[in-house]
Amino acid sequence: MTSLVTLPARPAAANAHRAARQRARRRRALIWIAEHTVAVTLVLAFTGPLVFILLTSLMTDQQSMTSNFWPEHWQWSNYAEVFRRAPVLTWLGNTLVYAVGATLAMLVSSVPVAYALARFRFRGRGTAFLGVLTMMMLPPQVLVIPMYLVWAQLHLTGTVWPLVLPALFGDAFSIFLLRQFLLTLPQEYLDAARIDGCGELRVLTRVVLPMIKPAVAAVALFQFFSAWNDYYGPLIYTGENPDSWTLAVGLAGFRSSQAVEWNLTMAATLIAMVPVIIVFFLAQRAFIEGVTMTGVKG
Repeated sequence: MTSLVTLPARPAAANAHRAARQRARRRRALIWIAEHTVAVTLVLAFTGPLVFILLTSLMTDQQSMTSNFWPEHWQWSNYAEVFRRAPVLTWLGNTLVYAVGATLAMLVSSVPVAYALARFRFRGRGTAFLGVLTMMMLPPQVLVIPMYLVWAQLHLTGTVWPLVLPALFGDAFSIFLLRQFLLTLPQEYLDAARIDGCGELRVLTRVVLPMIKPAVAAVALFQFFSAWNDYYGPLIYTGENPDSWTLAVGLAGFRSSQAVEWNLTMAATLIAMVPVIIVFFLAQRAFIEGVTMTGVKG
């Protein structure tokens, strides 16, 4: 008789337990949404334009820039049409020469300067570092006219060399960032190398450089992305010669000549974005490590 009385209570207890688990699950979901609202919003804000560019690049000319954001016909031939209508490979080659050349030139010139400012004791070191900080605050537009006159006298306008060669004189931001990283290195490593008979150049190349790879990768990526996306400099020095246009200048000209064909314009934009996206993801770990480990000592 007792078993007949207690049997109905078991399903009720199971239902109550199930309802409690559902409430706990909903509560955890609401807490997760509340904690990650900002992150989800930022992800949508950053990926939204990229998704829009991708979808528009696969639309027909009639559908692009309409209220229908999903392609009715996936037109992959738009990318081939971009290469057919414009010298994209020439623009890509010029951009690589500019970005890679300026990055290498910056590293060759900035690393020794940062090492000297961080580890050498000499009269006027503070003044020299103050000069570097001053160059960081100087707008580049101030130097446009005198620099253009110099390159015009050297007959280098119309090429990418006026964009690459100035990097041989160093970059103020890169020098600052590298110096701050170098200040965090233990002095004992450098003293041990000198005791073993290493000169300063060998100390820099054999001891210091392997220890500051994250910082070098960070400043190299900063310079590479800045050169890749630069529109102002290439427009001034290469605008008169279409054979020397970079992707930034070429895309502006392509957009003006194909203003009504937004699907092709978006396809060309995505082609220009893909290389830098690949470079960033390949060097993402070193880049983040270099930025986060850079100290602010001294």
